[in-house]
Amino acid sequence: MTDRLEHLDSYDLKILHLLTAEGRMTWRELADAIGLSLTPTLRRVRRLESAGYIQGYSAVLDERRLSGALGAFVSVSLDKQSEDALAVFEARVREIDEVTSCFQMTGGFDYLLRVVVRDLDHYQAMLARLTRVPMVSHIHSSFVLKSVIRRPGRVI
Repeated sequence: MTDRLEHLDSYDLKILHLLTAEGRMTWRELADAIGLSLTPTLRRVRRLESAGYIQGYSAVLDERRLSGALGAFVSVSLDKQSEDALAVFEARVREIDEVTSCFQMTGGFDYLLRVVVRDLDHYQAMLARLTRVPMVSHIHSSFVLKSVIRRPGRVI
């Protein structure tokens, strides 16, 4: 087990696996599935939440059905990578609603963004806002043809 999981026992790991697969299961279903009574199960879930292992609950949406969505991955390079420059970029990119995920990266670029837009005109408008973020020096976009695997967070 990795250091970050050392204090999690088999019940905690089962809870994380089950809630990842089906976040809408009832507390009773969860308790039955892990083999504990309701009260200790709830206590464990609350502890996992307060410790930050569970950061929230959400629905997985079919973006194409909602907006005919076009997905893209956008690689962004900055002029400089000082702590202040990174903080400014991260704050500004949080303001762009079309950005669904943002990852700081190693390698040939500084950030990888996942964006969802209605169409190419919407993408162009979003791109115009992104290029106005200070210190952005290069942007490379790749459009999603289809999603092959889409999994929630995992316990490894």
